[in-house]
Amino acid sequence: MKKVALFFLALSLFINCDKKAQVLSTIEIKNPLNIDREFETVEIDISNFEVKHYKISEENSEEKIIFQLVDTNFDGKNDVLLFQPKIEANSTKKYLLLSSHQKQDAVVETCYSRFVPERTDDYAWENNRVAFRTFGPVAQKMIEDGVKGGTLTSGMDAWLKRVDYPIINKWYKKAETEKGAYHKDHGEGLDNFHVGVSRGVGGIAVKVDTSYYFSKNFTSYKTITTGPIRTSFVLTYANWDANGKEITETKHISLDYGQNLSRYEVALKGTDTISVGLTLHKKDGKTSANNNWISYWEPLDDSELGQGVVASDAYFINSEVYLTSKKDESNFFTNLKVIGQKVIYYAGFGWKKSNQFKTQTDWESYLEGFAKKINNPLIIKIL
Repeated sequence: MKKVALFFLALSLFINCDKKAQVLSTIEIKNPLNIDREFETVEIDISNFEVKHYKISEENSEEKIIFQLVDTNFDGKNDVLLFQPKIEANSTKKYLLLSSHQKQDAVVETCYSRFVPERTDDYAWENNRVAFRTFGPVAQKMIEDGVKGGTLTSGMDAWLKRVDYPIINKWYKKAETEKGAYHKDHGEGLDNFHVGVSRGVGGIAVKVDTSYYFSKNFTSYKTITTGPIRTSFVLTYANWDANGKEITETKHISLDYGQNLSRYEVALKGTDTISVGLTLHKKDGKTSANNNWISYWEPLDDSELGQGVVASDAYFINSEVYLTSKKDESNFFTNLKVIGQKVIYYAGFGWKKSNQFKTQTDWESYLEGFAKKINNPLIIKIL
């Protein structure tokens, strides 16, 4: 009898707590494609709510849905809520945004990024599938001053991880006591991806006549958010010259949970088009292209690697392979329109050894599906 009484007491407390939750809005999400959708992030404006804690749930379900709050304008108040629904093909679901009596349970910041001053001045970012980094002004000045250990490039480096937990801090920490530690695979992956002055995986250039011009290292950064759903940050570059054209460039980069591609929203002045590149390394891989994506699949040490760039119909123009005898300057480019002084594209990679993609066909199917989704986004209505 005592156990029964305790059960009903607990049930009563649960019901009373649940009554404190207030429905703030109903979110209707429609999938217009004939494929199931997941790992696509929905952004909900919460700037008008004066709520301490939130909760997201599917209508008529008590299953917990992980979400992330973001203060996008740094005013001390969260104004966007992020979550990733699962929507079956050609279907519609409704979700409830509620005020809650308690804070969301602690979650791992799988989508993570930070400035790395202990390794000169990298900026690194990752999620549960991939990791990247790029290089700052100190690394540039070291090269310009002839100091060993610098890096001069605005290309994007790929860190080939094969675990789903964060590795950035761990790898950099290990490198403090063992020089070049992350260039060896200790079971979690490694950095064996060479960038040099190439575009790496998704760096940009401006083409004038038959030549490509690009910026140097980023000059400043601002981290916007890290968490279970997304990391995002802004990189600013010094104005640079493209054969007489002065180019102004700022990159807003984000990486969401479950994705292999980072999203780049680049603010630009001085050009109507840009070229987004994939380094061709030893030129022993295979280039492929479709209406919205380019791919480079290559052998890399004891495995294989696929690089890719995807853009929507609005931005995509065409693609071209640029081959040269100059070290690290051979790239596979996609040419994109700049619309309203902005261009949006996605760039990333898939490493065979991570067991995410077994073949070139698997990788290109991923890019094709990704392109189809960004051209046919989830339809969201706030009811």
